[in-house]
Amino acid sequence: MTVHFIGAGPGAADLLTLRGRDLIASCPVCLYAGSLVPDAVLSHCPDGARVVNTAPMDLDAIIAECKAAHKAGQDVARLHSGDLSVWSAMGEQIRRLKEIGIPVSVTPGVPSFAAAAAALETELTLPGLAQSVVLTRTPGRASTMPAGETLANFAATGATLAIHLSVGNLDHVTGELSPAYGGDCPVAVVYRASWPDQKIIRTTLSRLPNDVPEDVTRTALILVGPALAGEGFDESRLYAADYDRRYRPQSADSPWSGWRHGDD
Repeated sequence: MTVHFIGAGPGAADLLTLRGRDLIASCPVCLYAGSLVPDAVLSHCPDGARVVNTAPMDLDAIIAECKAAHKAGQDVARLHSGDLSVWSAMGEQIRRLKEIGIPVSVTPGVPSFAAAAAALETELTLPGLAQSVVLTRTPGRASTMPAGETLANFAATGATLAIHLSVGNLDHVTGELSPAYGGDCPVAVVYRASWPDQKIIRTTLSRLPNDVPEDVTRTALILVGPALAGEGFDESRLYAADYDRRYRPQSADSPWSGWRHGDD
């Protein structure tokens, strides 16, 4: 028996890995975060599966469901939205399960920032503008922020920021980021990326608090940085005609000229 933690993706039912789909189909028990995982993903559950919405449950109750399945010898599909590596609360569940000897596995999912970038048809790491993406959030009721992890500190790097769980804190976002990025810095807010009711708001830091509609209150990602403009960036050297690389050596003296598949 194993509890399989599965990233259910950002929302669209077809943005699910094949491994995740097959694991869901093989598990007689499915625990899912009902506020964020769409019903269409649950269609992969086998007939007769025990399907439990964990949204109203506390951690003890969730672990009790896993213990009951373990006693019955039944595998569990534990679904969380997006990817499990960030803000999924998977860590505390795995810690509890390992303490009582219940095996676990982890299957990654499509993260919300990737779905948002796809919706914008934007590369977040454009040469000459940004080569890093910072995944962060502002302080909330569920989790505080370590002292050094402030928006102002991250903004000082000039990276593209993907700010999660913060659409209700827009004045704070603008105040923290404007000194480093400037009020004209491009911003995109993607609401429910990949869902049928997806909404995209393009604005700037100075206009951000006024341009986000009142009905966008959760499940929205804020992307900030020069790369969001999609202009004024350099071309990558990767595909330059004179770029010497393993699969396209430029001369007989190239370190790659004698390379063959399997060579050191």
